[in-house]
Amino acid sequence: MPKVVCTALSTEEGPHIEILQKAGFEVVQAPRDVDIYQTANLLPVVKDCVAVIAGSEPWPASLVEACPKLRVLARSGVGYDAVDLPACDKHRVIVATTPGVNHHAVAEHTFALLFGVGRLFPLRDQLVRAATWKRASTPRIMGRTLGIVGLGRIGRAVATRAVGVGMKVVAYDPYPQREFCEQWNIEIASFEDLLKKSDYVSLHLPVSKETTHVMNAKTFAMMKPGSVLINTARGLLVDEPALIAALNSGHLRAAGLDVFEVEPLPATSPLLKMTNVLLSGHLAGLDDESNFDTQKMCAETIVSLSKGGWPTECIRNLAGVTNWKWSEKN
Repeated sequence: MPKVVCTALSTEEGPHIEILQKAGFEVVQAPRDVDIYQTANLLPVVKDCVAVIAGSEPWPASLVEACPKLRVLARSGVGYDAVDLPACDKHRVIVATTPGVNHHAVAEHTFALLFGVGRLFPLRDQLVRAATWKRASTPRIMGRTLGIVGLGRIGRAVATRAVGVGMKVVAYDPYPQREFCEQWNIEIASFEDLLKKSDYVSLHLPVSKETTHVMNAKTFAMMKPGSVLINTARGLLVDEPALIAALNSGHLRAAGLDVFEVEPLPATSPLLKMTNVLLSGHLAGLDDESNFDTQKMCAETIVSLSKGGWPTECIRNLAGVTNWKWSEKN
């Protein structure tokens, strides 16, 4: 029986299991006591599988090459920068994502971080736990300017929530939906102008050669003194040493981070000791509803491909391929 391994978070139960089993697949859960971010640990788990419902763990070329039966990497979410696409193209492994299912989850998480750092958590939490009460006012969030970098599906979900809590919204996107911006009274600005006028900057870009370290010493210096960075997109968008320097200098007031350059975040990272930084572990897109829909879409994509289908809206590689067959590796 062909094996599908689930490495993504919260896949111990869900609709994917029944969908895959009905289609004749064995569903195997990756052990949670194994650090699958280390390729040497992940390989024994996935080497004999035909498909993976993958999380954010790295899939370098060496791992793709070491899985001779692998047909599909169904990424739980919309990011796939941890996957070596050229290697997948070479070995004709489909890389798929789940568009349109987790944007509300990410938007809510963005605001959880924004409100948290805006009201000086985690410092205030730590002070109370230490039986040390210290009262100090913070700038009201309502009426402040939120700069949204990337106005795709997630960025737009963040924008409507920002308007709802009374924030002014400025957005940068190479191809903005102008009708949406007009409807929600969103100002379209250049990237540099957005940084200069925003009290909060929230990143919602994919990673590419052009966007890697788009937030660096130069761009941090463009931000308003006392402003805040929120990143629920990708860790490689931010030069972490430059961010740490901007926070230590006081130029930035705080940061809320769900993603990091190296994941999991190393225990030696200075970010862990900073009381003006609120952290979470790459789970912005994970809530009950999005988890259900993501699992379902991953499973349906695998089954469709196994039966000769081609779910174009989910596939991220092998552009122009017309002769891909599930059976070509069997």
